[in-house]
Amino acid sequence: MQGKIIHIIYISIVLILLSACKPGVPREFIQPGDMEDILYDYYVSQGMASVPGFNSGSEDYRRDLYFNAVLKKHHVTRADFDSSLVYYYTRADQFVDIFHNVQDRLSQDALDLGASEGEVERFTAHSLTGDTADVWEGNRSIMLIPYAPYNRLQFIQKADTSYHKGDRFMLVFKNNYLYQGGSKDAVVYLALKYENDSIVSKVTRFVVSGDTQLRMDACDLKVKEVMGYFYLGEGYEKNTDLKLLFLTDVQLIRFHKQKTDNSQNPASETIKADSIKTIPDSVRKLQRHQFGVRPVGKEV
Repeated sequence: MQGKIIHIIYISIVLILLSACKPGVPREFIQPGDMEDILYDYYVSQGMASVPGFNSGSEDYRRDLYFNAVLKKHHVTRADFDSSLVYYYTRADQFVDIFHNVQDRLSQDALDLGASEGEVERFTAHSLTGDTADVWEGNRSIMLIPYAPYNRLQFIQKADTSYHKGDRFMLVFKNNYLYQGGSKDAVVYLALKYENDSIVSKVTRFVVSGDTQLRMDACDLKVKEVMGYFYLGEGYEKNTDLKLLFLTDVQLIRFHKQKTDNSQNPASETIKADSIKTIPDSVRKLQRHQFGVRPVGKEV
């Protein structure tokens, strides 16, 4: 019995020592919990900066103003923030946990505030195709860094009985870049798989912070599956500059077709479909690898 107790004590001491030896974040950098709070407040502040009524001046001015307010709230300098973020940025295992927590908090905020319902009402006013609904099943908030596997988020949604022939779709979201330097290069790809297994797809590139939308026109077939991905490229410069992309308020709006459809009249369209942009080779290869389809677009 005594030997068993000594054995247990020995194991407990070893576990304590191993725990004590576990590497932590150096003191000169912002600790994980504090970094999570700062990134969360950062995104909220950038959302405020995108609304002109919150302050005068250009949007870039407002973004910088609110960012400085976040740093002041948390008693950190911009140099402290930049160096700490670079530290986490080069340690993906720690950084992923932080931005997943930020995503969860932003998504919960959207649910608490009823953001989905309000946004659907906004799109109803722009639609001439009948009933609308937000059918997005993924996270409302997404964070990407330009290194695999954290540079891409793929989604596949199965259609249900609420999908009808002639449905139109529009993927919309807010995008906000947090870059120390370098070119911004992100794309969103959306594809519809129909009941006869044919696939129609579109891709658009977005390189500045703001609102992005990608619209798919109607087809006289019923959609069987909606799929796509968000992708953040490294850009043209191969450097270690901090590069983060926040996507929030992600929605997939489905528009039902009315019995009398005026879609052939250009004047009836109140939301313009995104033009198909030139697709980088890296993105095109990714599309073929993921879905086995050749998307509509122009080779570069």
